[in-house]
Amino acid sequence: MIHHYPIRIYYQDTDAGGIVYHSKYLDFAERARAEFLRDIHCPVVHLLEQDIAFVLRHIDMDFKAPARLDELLTIHTQIGDIKPASITMFQEVVRDEKVLVSMTLQLAFINPKTLRPIRIPPHIKELFSQYQKETLK
Repeated sequence: MIHHYPIRIYYQDTDAGGIVYHSKYLDFAERARAEFLRDIHCPVVHLLEQDIAFVLRHIDMDFKAPARLDELLTIHTQIGDIKPASITMFQEVVRDEKVLVSMTLQLAFINPKTLRPIRIPPHIKELFSQYQKETLK
């Protein structure tokens, strides 16, 4: 499955020419990841209550086409590899079925109090596996 998160482009997201500023795509992706977790009944606050957090370890971004002021975009989120203490996640910013930005992220699971890596609990792995990219299963 693919998680879909709609987002509208506001003036604050753009540069002087009405084009989305490159760093805003990171904000959009973060918001989509938070909503993904909420939609699979695993919101960030519940993870933190269990001393679980995940942090961005690495990201590759490919900018293919610009987004503009007032456009409606969709952020697609899928899970890639699920390892003992990390996951790979794929996100795309899409307008009318055209991919504008694609991202591959590596996220590490940590204890937020110690900042040390931790294993992903089985119940969270199970939730993520529902959104695992078909070609990886």
